[in-house]
Amino acid sequence: MDCPHCKTSNPVGAATCGSCHTPLTTSAITAVAQLTPPADSAVTIVDVPPDRLYKSGQTTLDGFAASTMEIPTAWSVPPSPEGYQDARASLASVKPGSLLGNRYEIVKILGEGGMGAVYQARDRELDRTVALKVIRPELAGQPEILQRFKQELILARKVTHRNVIRIFDLGEASGIKFITMEFIEGQDLKSVLAQSGKLPPERAAGIVQQVCLALEAAHSEGVVHRDLKPQNIMMDAQGRVAVMDFGIARSLEFGGMTQTGALIGTPEYMSPEQVRGEHVDARSDLFTLGIIFQELLTGKLPYAAATAMASMFKRTTERAPSVRMLDPSVPPYLSEICAKCLEIDPNARFQSARELYDALEDWNRGSGTTVRLQAVRWVRQGLRGWRWVAAGAALALLAITAFILRNRFSLKPATAHAPVTVLVADFTNHTGDPVFDNTLEPMFNVALEGASFINAYNRGNARKLAEKLPNPTEKLDEQPARLVALSQGISTVIAGEISRRGNNYAVSAIALDAATGNVVAQTEATAANKDAVVGIVPKLVAPIRKALGDATPESAQLERAGGAFTAASLEVVHQYGLAMEEQFAGKTGDALKSFGKTAELDPNFARAYSGMAAAAIRLDRPADAEKYIKSAMEHVDRMTDRERYRVRGLYYGTTGNWEKCAEEYGALVKSYPGDNIGHNNLAICLSKLRNFPGAIAEARLDNQMHPNALAQSDVSLFASYSGDFQNGEAQAREVRQLYPSSEYGYLALAFAQLGQEKLTDASDTYTQLAQLGEHGASLSNWGLADMALFQGRFADAVRMLEKGASSDLAAKNNDAAAEKFATLAYAQLWMQRKAPAIAAADNALANSQSVKVRLLSALVYAETGQQAKAQKVAESLASEVQSEAQADAKIIEADLALSRKDATQAVRTLTEADTLLDTWLGHFELGRAYLEANAFAEADSEFDQCLKRRGETLSLFMDDVPSYGFFPPVYYYQARVREGLKSPGFAESYRTYLSIRGQAGEDPLLADIRRRLGQ
Repeated sequence: MDCPHCKTSNPVGAATCGSCHTPLTTSAITAVAQLTPPADSAVTIVDVPPDRLYKSGQTTLDGFAASTMEIPTAWSVPPSPEGYQDARASLASVKPGSLLGNRYEIVKILGEGGMGAVYQARDRELDRTVALKVIRPELAGQPEILQRFKQELILARKVTHRNVIRIFDLGEASGIKFITMEFIEGQDLKSVLAQSGKLPPERAAGIVQQVCLALEAAHSEGVVHRDLKPQNIMMDAQGRVAVMDFGIARSLEFGGMTQTGALIGTPEYMSPEQVRGEHVDARSDLFTLGIIFQELLTGKLPYAAATAMASMFKRTTERAPSVRMLDPSVPPYLSEICAKCLEIDPNARFQSARELYDALEDWNRGSGTTVRLQAVRWVRQGLRGWRWVAAGAALALLAITAFILRNRFSLKPATAHAPVTVLVADFTNHTGDPVFDNTLEPMFNVALEGASFINAYNRGNARKLAEKLPNPTEKLDEQPARLVALSQGISTVIAGEISRRGNNYAVSAIALDAATGNVVAQTEATAANKDAVVGIVPKLVAPIRKALGDATPESAQLERAGGAFTAASLEVVHQYGLAMEEQFAGKTGDALKSFGKTAELDPNFARAYSGMAAAAIRLDRPADAEKYIKSAMEHVDRMTDRERYRVRGLYYGTTGNWEKCAEEYGALVKSYPGDNIGHNNLAICLSKLRNFPGAIAEARLDNQMHPNALAQSDVSLFASYSGDFQNGEAQAREVRQLYPSSEYGYLALAFAQLGQEKLTDASDTYTQLAQLGEHGASLSNWGLADMALFQGRFADAVRMLEKGASSDLAAKNNDAAAEKFATLAYAQLWMQRKAPAIAAADNALANSQSVKVRLLSALVYAETGQQAKAQKVAESLASEVQSEAQADAKIIEADLALSRKDATQAVRTLTEADTLLDTWLGHFELGRAYLEANAFAEADSEFDQCLKRRGETLSLFMDDVPSYGFFPPVYYYQARVREGLKSPGFAESYRTYLSIRGQAGEDPLLADIRRRLGQ
């Protein structure tokens, strides 16, 4: 055979190259070709235990026929029958009811495979259920294989993700070697397929997307699965998909050779490069996932052939048949995705799991193009410093951007209609009654957006652009509206007027092509009285929607509008219009008052409450926002379909139900793919779930559709939270350049600089942030105080936080003050000032009952002996329905258990918290609990995760509030753990801690560290 490295020819079966000593691999195809099995020999493929390959009377040739992969020369001679009898005797001792290693109580057997048996077991020491995989003695007896197992499992253990079954440890007891891992109550995908035959496209795509997330996490750590198949993909009752056995396939390679059986790959799911015995990378897993996807969609596997070996050879020379040939009901786009996965050449496939995920996400949404709309941008605020752009260049840019977005992949999902952006100009009021000023325009926007492909441009932004025209104007009449539309690539402008005819009111509207001025549609309607004017808006808009391409019958449009255009009086709608104009102008406080007045005039006007919630969010008043959004939810029957998605999403966001928040905004952008605000808010929900790749993708979509400071700042922030600090800095500097007055551009830059340990630069950036008004000054104070905490300058932190909280209270920003009080309590705790720490926690809770404030305050209570107070807070959080609150309740309960020296209870509780919401703080506390339980290996794994995910400590609660001061203690605890492991490198972690906090000299841990270092 030829050496893959130097191409020297070597004898068949050689273990290493005679020239360069590179380990050689004999592919299954080459081996079988050399041996020439009988034509009628059967091929047994899947999960063949090694002992079954050598039944009495079988030949080595039969062993090849039964093998699934490549065969190492060193294992070509079968072990003696006596050896297998001893091995079977050892395995027989592991059975339900037995106790392995005086720790693992075997509950039941879950299955058997080529590597060994898998059991459900209870870890008595940590009181948790685990999956325990016993390694067959004939494998474990090979020192080289066992060492490779250890190396690969150490690597695979670093892959921690919701969609990956986590490996805990490799253990040994009574001569039996085993692996422990996370236990999932559910079914493997093979069983699901056996029951269902095939799955609906939406469900199949969702499963594959979750597998993509698992692969993305593994591939980022350099771990390629190599044996992905339905049998090692688990699903629980809640729909969570989790992949297992990462690292195990590669661990069975030695010297370039691989074990027989299903240990390294299963023929039905092997990639061409695996069949050929070539080097494999992440793209091999994507080929395999394409096969699984086809099986989910059709119930059938590709590459049908008379024998398994023929099927294996076929995929190296022939493209897979189209999925739609097997099942015409499969959507064409999904068929194309499978085809792209199953390209023979890895370079022609998707190049990463994220690319495949995004392609499926495109199908979920329909299609995405450049659109803009008027809506509430959730959580953060900011306006771009708009520049005048020549109309021709703007239109060209729009066309190019739309092309790029539609062609992010070579696969194109079908779409009913290309998105259309519309700008509603100011209506001319001929009645002389000011109640009609700025009243009809927002209602026209709502009615237009009843069509899934129509998006209304933000009139506030349009008005600001009109003020920058060559002939500036504060009015948004037809002519300036068309000029603004041209500059922004908006296709259609709608102008209108209202007149009085006797006792009646006539409203007319005209839709114009922004570039040519040609009439697209004209419409007119009459209302019997003033208060009936709003009710005729859907009827007025119906012909315009039809002209723009909406095929929805007018009767259906009017029926769907329902009570959304009902108000107690025209004054209500007028007041709402004024509030919207104030919101557009950045007068958030005034807007909140006007929305409130609207609600007073008509307590059933749902939009008033959602407007109040949005304003409260912008003013950093989460408690008020939650109150207002709950009021809005009481009147969802008075909203359009799109508004309901938005309001429900906002409701789940303000109440901290991030799973439902992501689900609601995901449904919004699926039904309305051009809703850039939906993409923005979905990005935030995903970031709260620590799904940073998804959050970055959504923020980028938002910014592509509607370039703005917030979206690009989000891309920077999410990159830094994920640990990509250099990219975070590059994005932040671009924000600074494009939007020099954006507070979040400065904040994002400071975060990225902190992640790179550029402390002086970060301090300068925070100082500059203070020049950007009241909110900027508050963020600056917070950031500088956080840096003081990080460096162990606790007295400085206390001083700054007290000043900041006082300023927030004076500005009646109680929520911000409460968060500063909670951080102040943490600083006092580090200074060993018990009474001031408790007082600060009391002040925090007196000013806010947000989930974050309650958690931080309760942790201080637990550390200062105030168990009753901490328990009360934990109970209040546990009583709430959202997973974040419940997870936080368990973190508090675990800290209380640690204060009682009950480390086992703490571990169990924190493990439960992690299943509810995977947070950095949860891993940190779990590491501390393992340390107290003297479970040093487990503790080391948790602190490794904390170091790997340190970007999350920039803002622990994903709310862009600085919190990097919580990070340094990881080094101290990691050093304690490695000291317990008797690792000689433990001192390095202590020295790192000293380098961060040693200079200030205020940290009470410094003396203990120096004592441990012998200084």
